[in-house]
Amino acid sequence: MVTPLDKVLYTAKAHSKGGRDGSARSDDGLLDVKLDPPPSMGGKGQGTNPEQLFAAGYSACFLGALKAVADKQKVKLPDDRSIDAEVDIGPTSHGFGIAVRMTVHLPGMERKQAQALVDAAHQVCPYSNATRGNIPVELTLG
Repeated sequence: MVTPLDKVLYTAKAHSKGGRDGSARSDDGLLDVKLDPPPSMGGKGQGTNPEQLFAAGYSACFLGALKAVADKQKVKLPDDRSIDAEVDIGPTSHGFGIAVRMTVHLPGMERKQAQALVDAAHQVCPYSNATRGNIPVELTLG
């Protein structure tokens, strides 16, 4: 197995079939979703889609990165921290591409400190590292 990681902590496994109008299931069965494109892409919108899954995964991972950098800096994050994530999909000159916008909510935190934490989290988040230089990612404080 070729991996750029120093150590593998966990391997997520999923099986998908049927593409955008099929299904996806994790090996442990905790994720088991019907896939269907949104109506704007010719689907019925009766299932989730890869963009929604990406938005959920990236935002959850980013919250974890925020916690990690806050813990390292001995900063207490608000309990009601959250992220609203949006993932766009559309045609590019080479096929299709995505773009991400995330609004990070850190209620009660001083704005300068909150921005510093968001900036630091963006440097350590695995999703941020995977997407950096590949797709547009916009992070704003809400």
